[in-house]
Amino acid sequence: MGPMGPVTIRLARPEEYDLVGDLTVDAYLKDGLISPESSYVSILRDAADRAAEAELLVAELAGELVGSVSYCPPDSIYAELAAADEAEFRMLAVSAAARGKGVGGALVRACIDRARASGFTGLRLSTQRNMGPAHRIYVRIGFERTPERDWSPVPGVDLLTYALTL
Repeated sequence: MGPMGPVTIRLARPEEYDLVGDLTVDAYLKDGLISPESSYVSILRDAADRAAEAELLVAELAGELVGSVSYCPPDSIYAELAAADEAEFRMLAVSAAARGKGVGGALVRACIDRARASGFTGLRLSTQRNMGPAHRIYVRIGFERTPERDWSPVPGVDLLTYALTL
């Protein structure tokens, strides 16, 4: 818990989908993870689709929406590398103003709790090589690199993978 109080994690509400989409795109653009011309921008912005096809979680800090993650059971169209007994999370984003306040870790732990409650044996994720702060969160929580699962969704984008055994 930081000076702003506890981070609250919950499912996004429909009236927040546009805000979640904007927050996610802003986080990726500000960190230089994608270019504004990338086709991925429209996918990141479409929080309503993520809410329909996965579980769209948001983080609140001092009453403000400051982060989001998409929790994907293995049957979700957003699951890219999870096996039948694993879950996955994607599109973790924390607003610049809320960085370093435990928001990212709280969102990841919420995904772990959901995967455990569903009886899955593991939780997986893909991440870009240049997402250093996120990698530190994953390792601190106990995720391990799985280089044999690294992959490339499009030429020039090489994704690293991590897994946590539950």
